[in-house]
Amino acid sequence: MNLNRQRAVLSRRFTLLAIQLAVLGSSPAAAEVTTAAILEIEVENIVGYNTDVFDASKFATDPSLTTVVARNFVFAIAVGDIVAVNGKPARGNLVFRGQTLILNPNPTPGQAVADIVRTGVSEYLFEIQQADGTSVGNVHTLGMSGGVSPVGAPQGGGNLPIAGGAGVFLGARGQMATRGVVPPVPPRNASVTEDPARRRIHGGGRVLFLFQLIPMTRPEIVTGASGPAIFHADFSPVTAARPASAGEVVTVRATGLGPTRPGVTPGQPFPLDALQEVNSPIGVLVGGRAAEVVNKVGWPGLIDTYRVDVRLPEGTPSGLAIVELSAAWVPGHKCKFPFNRPGRKGGLEFRR
Repeated sequence: MNLNRQRAVLSRRFTLLAIQLAVLGSSPAAAEVTTAAILEIEVENIVGYNTDVFDASKFATDPSLTTVVARNFVFAIAVGDIVAVNGKPARGNLVFRGQTLILNPNPTPGQAVADIVRTGVSEYLFEIQQADGTSVGNVHTLGMSGGVSPVGAPQGGGNLPIAGGAGVFLGARGQMATRGVVPPVPPRNASVTEDPARRRIHGGGRVLFLFQLIPMTRPEIVTGASGPAIFHADFSPVTAARPASAGEVVTVRATGLGPTRPGVTPGQPFPLDALQEVNSPIGVLVGGRAAEVVNKVGWPGLIDTYRVDVRLPEGTPSGLAIVELSAAWVPGHKCKFPFNRPGRKGGLEFRR
C-alpha cells in the first residue's frame, strides 16, 4: 500500500472515530444546560423624562403633570415600578436610559430613513426585589427599542440582548422583548422639568417585559445512581420501599440556588457554626402542585450545596411524582421520586 493510500485510510478511520465519540459523548442533559428560562416582568408607573429644555436649574422642579412630544434625537431617562415576576408579586425598579432614533424605510419629515424599523437606542436596568423588599439581583439589556423582535426572540418588540446581570443573575445572557398589556397603557412622556418625586401620584405606563434568559447556573436537585437526593426527617433516603407521603416534610439536597444571607465568599464552603439562608425566592412543584418551602439554607461545610425542606402537597397521585425546583423564578430540570398517598399500605400504588 503506497503512502498516499495509507494516509487516506487513516483519515477515514479518524473521521469515523470522531463521529462515534461525538455520538457517544452527547446526552440530553448536556444539551439542557443552555436551556433558556422565560421571565415575565410586569412594570407600572413608567414615566420617561425627556430633555426638552437645557437649563439644568429647571430639571426636576415642576410639581405639575407635564407632557412632551418625543422627537428624534432627544435624550430621555425613565423610571418604573416592578410589580410582578412570572405572575407573582415582586418589587424593584426599572431604570431606562436612551435616545430617540426613529428609523423607518418610509420616514415622515423628521424621522430617519433606514432599512429597519426602530424607535431608539436603549439601555434597560431591572433591579429586582422579592415582595418583602429583599434584593434578588439585576438584569441589564442593551439594544434598540421598537419594531419587531428578532427571529427566535420572545414575541414582542425591540431588539435587546441581555448584556449581563448581578446577584443571582450574575453573568446572565439572552434577549428581551417588550409587550403591551390589556388594556394598553403606554409609558408617559414627561418633561425633564417634572418633579420625579411625584411619579407615582401622576402615574405612567404599564408594560410587560419578556426575558429569554440563559443563566450561568441553574437550581438542580442532586441526583445519584439511586435517584434524587430527597430524605425523610430522619435523613433516610426516600425510596420505593419507603416513599414520601403528602403532608410530610422532606429534605432536598440541591445546587445552584445562588447567594445566601449574610453570605460567604464565592467558592468557599458554608460555615459549620451558623446557617446561611438562601437569598432568592425558592419554588418547588410536586406533581404540578406548589409545595410549601419550610426551610432554605446553605448546607454547612459544603460548597454550592443547599438544604431545602419541603412540605409535600396533598392531591399528588401515588407512584413516581415529578418534582421541579426553581430559584429566582428560574426552573431546574425535572426529576422523579417515589410518592405514596396517606392510607395506602404495602408500598406504592402504580396506575397504568
